[in-house]
Amino acid sequence: MRPNIVSEAGLQTRASQWWDGIPFLTSAVIIVCGAIYLICLLFGYDSFHEICFLPGAIVSHFQVYRIYTSILFHGSLLHVFFNMLALVPLGSELERIMGSIRLLYMIILLATSNAIFHLTIALVVAHNPFQPTQYLMNECAIGFSGILFSMIVIETSLSGVQSRSVFGLFNVPAKWYAFMLLVIFQLLMTNVSLLGHLCGILSGFAYTYGLFNFLIPGPSFYSAIESSSLLAGCVRRPKFILCSGGNPSAYVPTYSGHNSPSSGLFSGNIWRNFSSWMPQRETAAQSTQDDSRFPGRGRTLGSGQNTAVNSDLNLQARLLDNSSPNNPSDISVAAAGERLSNERSQVNNAVAAGAGGYPLPQMQQGSIASEEQIQKLVSMGFERTQVEVAIAAADGDLTVAVEILMSQEG
Repeated sequence: MRPNIVSEAGLQTRASQWWDGIPFLTSAVIIVCGAIYLICLLFGYDSFHEICFLPGAIVSHFQVYRIYTSILFHGSLLHVFFNMLALVPLGSELERIMGSIRLLYMIILLATSNAIFHLTIALVVAHNPFQPTQYLMNECAIGFSGILFSMIVIETSLSGVQSRSVFGLFNVPAKWYAFMLLVIFQLLMTNVSLLGHLCGILSGFAYTYGLFNFLIPGPSFYSAIESSSLLAGCVRRPKFILCSGGNPSAYVPTYSGHNSPSSGLFSGNIWRNFSSWMPQRETAAQSTQDDSRFPGRGRTLGSGQNTAVNSDLNLQARLLDNSSPNNPSDISVAAAGERLSNERSQVNNAVAAGAGGYPLPQMQQGSIASEEQIQKLVSMGFERTQVEVAIAAADGDLTVAVEILMSQEG
């Protein structure tokens, strides 16, 4: 029974660490949506027709509350589970970039814009002169998935990736990723709201274009809310992320953001925004600048190692080409290369001894391998420095050198 107790404790610890890593607002949305579903389940409430997004009721009775109640209610356990599961990575990433209050404002803004797009399309379809139909006006939609599709578009635009994997099956261009998910979900689940998801995508693109810039307040607005005594308990929470603690723009449209594009509705350059109906990323220009979303001098994983390997190879090449240095700088480089060779020889001896082999002898000046032999082994995937040591240890025999290299890798 002891191993089971240990494994259960480890699973509980991992679950606790996973939950602690979710920022404040994202975890709050998960708790609220989950609690609402459980309360409806316990009390047997299923009158979703009263709280869902119903264009006909909003237009005829001006029930604007449906815009916001519809995103908090879900129809089934799988519905709320998969929506919240998708919210964890999307909401966490955006909240770390924007801050908790800014993300809350963005969710409210996206819910409102989704409703406006939804109502507009439903009214156009219902009153078009060719074939009017009231189907969309009477469609009852609930769930957080419309906001999720907007987040997918915004997060994809922020990431700057060129392609994305669809469930690990195939890759699609990043600008088509949300539309591909829309088609797949519609084919797999026929009871989902196609128009609700489509309006979420449209809102996401409008947000990334900067069409909502005039609706987004400046940093002082969020700072005033964070300093309010009503939110003091929330702000002190360790998972709460202050808007002032991160990048105030981060390619997120704000009226004072220098990195965000200006709204075409007010700059007069409407054609530039609507000529391409997908947001474009200037990856070449941004790659030369520091991303203010992530302060510090960041680098790609493994870049330091590659730099060190390249510098070592350049040093070895200089040592081989300039066997007799004639200036102080070459002498210092040669001395550094000699120390490096001595250290690597000790490492190679230790590796060979640990693998059951024998210590590798030092490379003698009279047994320097030919460039052709070195290139043959380098083309097989071995490092040049190890190849030189192995050929020297094998007295120029390539077969023995390969065995030495293989034993070192083993």
